[in-house]
Amino acid sequence: MTKKIRLYAGKSLVYSLYCIFLASKRFVFTRASISKTFPFCFCILVLYPAASTSQSFCGNHNLAFSSGEDLNFKVVYNWGPLWLASAEASFKVRSGKYDGKKCYIFNGSGRTYERYDWFFTVRDDFESYVDSTSFRPLTFRANIHEGSKKDRHLYIFDAARRKAYTIINYGNKPVKVDTLQVSACSIDVLSAIYFARNVDYSKCKVNDTIGISLLLDGKLFPLYVRYLGREIFTSQELGTFRCIKFRPLLVEGSIFKKGEHMNVWVTDDQNKLPIYIETSIVVGSIKVSLVNFKGLRHPMAAKIN
Repeated sequence: MTKKIRLYAGKSLVYSLYCIFLASKRFVFTRASISKTFPFCFCILVLYPAASTSQSFCGNHNLAFSSGEDLNFKVVYNWGPLWLASAEASFKVRSGKYDGKKCYIFNGSGRTYERYDWFFTVRDDFESYVDSTSFRPLTFRANIHEGSKKDRHLYIFDAARRKAYTIINYGNKPVKVDTLQVSACSIDVLSAIYFARNVDYSKCKVNDTIGISLLLDGKLFPLYVRYLGREIFTSQELGTFRCIKFRPLLVEGSIFKKGEHMNVWVTDDQNKLPIYIETSIVVGSIKVSLVNFKGLRHPMAAKIN
């Protein structure tokens, strides 16, 4: 049992952030976790395919963020009386160009604290380029260093041909190259975080689902998150906010339980910042908190003084 607890406190904490962030959705992911839990989802969980959706991430324009935004999170593992802050994650937005097009550059990273590196080291980095005019993904890169694993992913999106070209290297295995037929709305996991922040939630009713076509681990998955309405939420780090709440449906795996065991709160304003995420896992639970931010596009109107 001690060995299991240490594993959850180190490895699974970091990749779970992306999955939960998507619900705003998460999540930093590992090849091992993907193969054990079935491909992920929001940094990174797997959600059930949507039977029906009220909206999708497709066709939105960016009104929520701008170049210069930085978000930093802490990840805490809880099991009974044990509370262990073992990891951190950050997300950054910059502007640039790709093949002559103006674009947003999204960077996400996940790190275990150095004091836990003796047991399990996580140093994950993700980067996405998104056309700033059409708001469609252009490329996605992931460099994943988790324990002895060192995997690399490169996805290139061709919106005109509705294709995505994937190049994946799992450690010392031969490079896997593939071409996938995608929809105009298919996106990568890091871009999904920012696409979700531009959904018009005023059009949603409680229990509506919001669909997404996610390219993950070289495969496409139809996913969704469930809208649960608005409520007041108090963060120990940043205070009290008016928030929008989500709950992704999870697939049972080696870490996550089947069902609706994850809750996500994002600010109910134009920024739609993820403030807090909590989820049960097979042993204990994970809490993710926004600890600081800068470079917001809009004033923080959701904060209650």
